[in-house]
Amino acid sequence: MRVKRGVTAHAKHKKLLKQTKGFTGSYSRLVKRAHEAVLHAGEYSKQSRRKRTGDFRALWIGRINAGLMEYGVRYSDFINLLNKSNIKLNRKVMADLALDHKDSFRELVALVKK
Repeated sequence: MRVKRGVTAHAKHKKLLKQTKGFTGSYSRLVKRAHEAVLHAGEYSKQSRRKRTGDFRALWIGRINAGLMEYGVRYSDFINLLNKSNIKLNRKVMADLALDHKDSFRELVALVKK
């Protein structure tokens, strides 16, 4: 007895085409092209997730540097002094302090300058 898999194949194809909604031309209409597009999109999304971490680090460094300009301290000197003072704060937290909690950031800079 043979197995007719039309229903299964149709369901798989519908699922695949649903993933490619918004893609250009045949990449959202033809199953073979859509499959290729989904594979490539997956690779690009992984690369982008890796890239995003570096982008955020650059943003945090820029914010810290902008906050330090007020006190006449360079970013590299500030990080060096932080390490020498054995203060363990990550850049995300320091950027938040520089942007939203200016009093705390001022105290941190004063502590490090001593």
